[in-house]
Amino acid sequence: MSGVSGHEDVDIDLGQLVRAVWARRLKVVTITLLGAGVAFAGAKMMSPKYRSETRILIEPRAPAFANAQTNDAGASPLLDELNIASQVQLLQSADLIKQVINSQKLYDLPEFDAAASGSAFSDLLVALHLKKSPLESPPEERIIDAFTERLQVYQVPGSRVIGITFTSKDPRLAAQIPNAMAAVYLSKQSGAKLASNSEATRWLEPEIETLRQKVSDAEQKVAEYRAEHDLLPTNGGSNFPTQQLNDISAELTRVRGERANAEARSQAVRNALSSGEASDTLQDIMSSQSIQRLKGTESALQSQISDLQTTLLSNHPRLRSLRAQLTDIKAQIREETQKILASIENEAKVASLRQKELEQQSDRLKASSAQAGTDEVGLNALQREAAAQRQLLETYLARYREAASRSDKNSSPADARIVSNAIQPVDPYFPKVVPIVTVVALATLIVTSIAIMLAELFSGRALRPVSRAVEIEQEVIEEVVVPEQPRRTPTPSMLAVSEDEAPSEAVVEPENEPQGEEENEFSVTAVADYLIESRAQLAIAISPTGDDGSAATVALARRLAIVGSRVVLLDMTGSGYPTRLMAENDEALGVTDLLCGEAAFGETIHSDRLTDAHLIPQGMSDMRQAMRGADRLSLLLDALSSAYDLVVVECGAANVAAVSRLTRSKDVEIILSMPEIVEAEFLAAMTDFEEAGYHRVLLMSGGEAEIFPESREAA
Repeated sequence: MSGVSGHEDVDIDLGQLVRAVWARRLKVVTITLLGAGVAFAGAKMMSPKYRSETRILIEPRAPAFANAQTNDAGASPLLDELNIASQVQLLQSADLIKQVINSQKLYDLPEFDAAASGSAFSDLLVALHLKKSPLESPPEERIIDAFTERLQVYQVPGSRVIGITFTSKDPRLAAQIPNAMAAVYLSKQSGAKLASNSEATRWLEPEIETLRQKVSDAEQKVAEYRAEHDLLPTNGGSNFPTQQLNDISAELTRVRGERANAEARSQAVRNALSSGEASDTLQDIMSSQSIQRLKGTESALQSQISDLQTTLLSNHPRLRSLRAQLTDIKAQIREETQKILASIENEAKVASLRQKELEQQSDRLKASSAQAGTDEVGLNALQREAAAQRQLLETYLARYREAASRSDKNSSPADARIVSNAIQPVDPYFPKVVPIVTVVALATLIVTSIAIMLAELFSGRALRPVSRAVEIEQEVIEEVVVPEQPRRTPTPSMLAVSEDEAPSEAVVEPENEPQGEEENEFSVTAVADYLIESRAQLAIAISPTGDDGSAATVALARRLAIVGSRVVLLDMTGSGYPTRLMAENDEALGVTDLLCGEAAFGETIHSDRLTDAHLIPQGMSDMRQAMRGADRLSLLLDALSSAYDLVVVECGAANVAAVSRLTRSKDVEIILSMPEIVEAEFLAAMTDFEEAGYHRVLLMSGGEAEIFPESREAA
């Protein structure tokens, strides 16, 4: 398997996941069939349960004899969401359930007694005090609880319909109980109406009698007040003085008009007589019958005179007689005109006298009317009180008649009706064998496939780099031989296997001169304190001098664990010397097993046998095959850095190129572990790392490498 470079982005190889599942298809099918078989057997062993449903429509209902006046919208209940929700709660009330239990005699059935139908599992939970014992509750409460568990009352969405569903092992009972609950509910609703009407009649009877007496007393007070203050009623609704004043005012207005008219007529006749004008234009003169007769006679005489003047002389006796008659007629006309004028003047005088009399009466009635208005204030108050009592009495009488008419059972139907009765079910609703087996089989198939895919992902076989431009070098390495004197002969690192690097055999023995205080500056303790203060997450330890440097790295990890840090050491040496110092078993699974896919990530982490430090050993798999995926080590280091305070990688005698393959950045701690400094190797290593950009290079040297010497002796 090819590795994934730490400098490249990785992607999930879906094809590899599918191939992994397909390669284990027989196992997947076997597990799926086994799960389906268990589900089938379990479904067959379950007791069947039946369910039936009754539906009730909530709507206002009036008696058959109610008319449009009594069945108004104001008397109907408000059918909103709160009202429907209240009816749902009423159907689940304990009183209604008790009535159904008693009517159906459910207390005789073992299905509703949790104590009688207890199971072994339930008894075990009671014994472990994980469940309350059913026997601690009263029998009635146990039956109600069992009934409630099987009952479901709900509102059908978007409607005023309420569904009552009941589940039971007996199909007959599953249909019988919802119908019984609906009947009890309708009976309680109708009974509530009857009780309300009866209570209303009982309350209204004494109230009506009291109101009748109050109305009688109020009307008596009104009559007495009228008689005492002479406030006699009239047709117009006002009092008598006011009515008289209105009549006098109207008559006075009429008389004033007549007087003015008579004065104007007399003035017109007088003006006509004084000026000698003809009176034929005056209406009062021409309307007189005497004037009309005299005018006719005058006209006839003038006609005769005109006729005779043509044949007779002007002094003829006949003409003289006619002229004398004409003069007499004109004198009569003037006398009659004077009489008419005198009559008109008399009318004006009479009208003037009548006006004065009416004005005097009006003044007297005004004072009486003012007093009557003051007296009417008290009368109006008494009348309002009497009217209010009378209106309240009429309202109570109407309510009493209505309540009395609905006292019969058939006259007060419930505001609900059954729209669907429950019928006895034939097929059980639970368990559904085919759906259960299908769901369990699919779930088993999916879970098994997911488990296989996760195993592929954790092993790294399903990861691939996004870019494959650079192929990982695959070279055959020679078998690594651990020398008998590891402190003198350095062992190549595992990272050097893929780079074909030969270990350096030339070792320069430094002069062992005491260094005093300078030695303490590079001791294991000093390096441990520095790593704690810097809060470093990753430290790469290089041991150019061999296994003695690896032993110092082990001492560093143990020192960090002793002071309380969570530290893990990753053994990347070729000799596996840190593994022999820390692991309980030299054959423990480790890095090579993880890279080859022979072990899971969690199986490669082990505890130090002397401290709380953790170790990832070298492993037992083929090193050449493992190092083909060495570039995937950066992912491993990222995962460890998120779980531990510090990750220490012991690389043995590795060079800069090998170290660069482990990390994506240069911001790591490089530790040169050299208990006995070899000057040439030290200077060469420092120069190489600084040229490669690693500026944080520490030297760890001194005499503290022998921490826990018994472990080294054992190694």
